[in-house]
Amino acid sequence: MKRIYRICAMGLSVFLISGCTGQQSQMNYLSKEDVKQTALKEAGLSAKEAEFTEPSLKSRSGIDYYQVEFTAEGNTYEYDIDAMTGVILDSDAPPKDSDIPADTENTGLMGSNVTGNNTDPAGNTSNADAQMLTEEEAKAKALAHAGLTSDQVTFLKSELDFEDGVSVYEVEFFSADQKEYDYEMDAYTGEVIKYDYDAEHAMPSASGTMMTAEEAKELALAQVPGAAAGNLFEFEADYEDGHTEYEGKIIYNGMEYEFEIDAYSGTFRSWEAEPADD
Repeated sequence: MKRIYRICAMGLSVFLISGCTGQQSQMNYLSKEDVKQTALKEAGLSAKEAEFTEPSLKSRSGIDYYQVEFTAEGNTYEYDIDAMTGVILDSDAPPKDSDIPADTENTGLMGSNVTGNNTDPAGNTSNADAQMLTEEEAKAKALAHAGLTSDQVTFLKSELDFEDGVSVYEVEFFSADQKEYDYEMDAYTGEVIKYDYDAEHAMPSASGTMMTAEEAKELALAQVPGAAAGNLFEFEADYEDGHTEYEGKIIYNGMEYEFEIDAYSGTFRSWEAEPADD
């Protein structure tokens, strides 16, 4: 079981990140010529002006995409393009004339506008000039997901970061009963990318009758709507920190969930949810 990011599910509704394009058949992928044309259109250039390297198919956070690179007029252009939809997930390119502010266009000075797109794990994009969440808005969304209010928690961290071409907020806090929460969410949409919950400091003492393995499995699968016994892996009973627990992993719909359940109370000691490795 991983110990670095632990998270939660008791009383929480798990966010399923939809649109796992990595599970789609490659026969539905766009051709390399298609994505080249998409990149040229975005750059405002023609095929005669560009010299391409061969587009390569890659995968990130469950999304299959083409990495398209070319040079034109001494400039280098790089685009990550969704292999299924043709949506531009990320870009590194000189600004087009339309991106230069009007008050500097005639002076040759480049504006400070950032070009490119921000994307979430579902493949939804937003232009870089879209409204980014404030730090307070990101904290509020994390609290709402956890079912808590600001007067019930103490914040440890709330900061903006950039990971895998996506602007994200990382928010950490603990509740009055010392349960720790750790969230990573899209900085534009507020969608939860992954989260952790750790209740190790708030465990009841072992008492009563120990639940069966089947009861523990049903409890875990109930947290992931649609998941079945075939999606359950590495399930076992263990004894740790004075507690008997059941632990295991669920892989379903492009997400991976790891859990620990107190064998007597049925309380989730930890729950981790993140995009599954390819």
